[in-house]
Amino acid sequence: MKRPLSFLLLFLLLLTVACKQSKKEINSFVPVFSTYNSDSTNKTDRKLKDEIYYGILTPVEICTIFNRLGIPHKNDILNPLSNRDQYLSSSKTSINTGVYGVDFGYLKVFGVGQEVVDYMVTIRDLSEKLGIPDSYLSVPLRIIQNDMSKPDTILYLMNEAYNKIEGHLREGGRESTAGLMVMGGWVEAMYIATQLAYNPEKPDPEVIQKIAEQKYTLTTLLSFLKNYYDDPMVVYYSKKLKYLNNYFDTFDIYFKKGDLEIDVARQVFRSTGSEMNVTVETLNKIRDYVYKMRTEMVTP
Repeated sequence: MKRPLSFLLLFLLLLTVACKQSKKEINSFVPVFSTYNSDSTNKTDRKLKDEIYYGILTPVEICTIFNRLGIPHKNDILNPLSNRDQYLSSSKTSINTGVYGVDFGYLKVFGVGQEVVDYMVTIRDLSEKLGIPDSYLSVPLRIIQNDMSKPDTILYLMNEAYNKIEGHLREGGRESTAGLMVMGGWVEAMYIATQLAYNPEKPDPEVIQKIAEQKYTLTTLLSFLKNYYDDPMVVYYSKKLKYLNNYFDTFDIYFKKGDLEIDVARQVFRSTGSEMNVTVETLNKIRDYVYKMRTEMVTP
């Protein structure tokens, strides 16, 4: 979901990262977790660098958080399809259109089968409740049902469908509805990552990095939602996200000098690794609050 950020937000975000790249040289900093390898500073090939998204993503795009995390296949963690007919308010429908989008992306990690199709049908049904043209999802659904042999095509079609949904809502002056959908997807992705990939007993630095770097996306999401405080539900959930953001504000992410690349056009940072002073205690608080927030969102 591409949209221009305000110059002020972008400046502050880039300034924050740039400062944290050099602050380590000024202040004493003891990382709790690091994803740098001993030879990481010698990596100059862009393909070897991880990408950290800081912009607003569609529910399908946000599923990149699952890449390389080794998340197990556990369907009972997903929002049950039986809930879809019980979402009666516009806000609940919007939020769970995003939630189901991430669940679709999660299932897609393990291949393409009937479950993936069932979640696509659910997303179509919820989007219809929001007044979204049926063709946005019915057309890609038919294509996928006729040929499930091309997983990348499926992701592309679904991402395009979400972009069309977002565009339709914006054109109709319903940006707040689009914002709730994106928020629902982000919370669901965080929920799956913290419940299935994060292990406080044996914390994996790669998993910690993926969770910690979501502080950048959360900052952008809060800034985006701020524009639609005329919607009471946006205000309600923004307060909860701000509370969650307090935990992210307790730690920093540092990059080695010369390692960080910033791609403003694609809204990504690139680096071969990072160092973080986040503690397991803080990560547990993030996990627990995300669980609480997600439970409220998916409960009819």
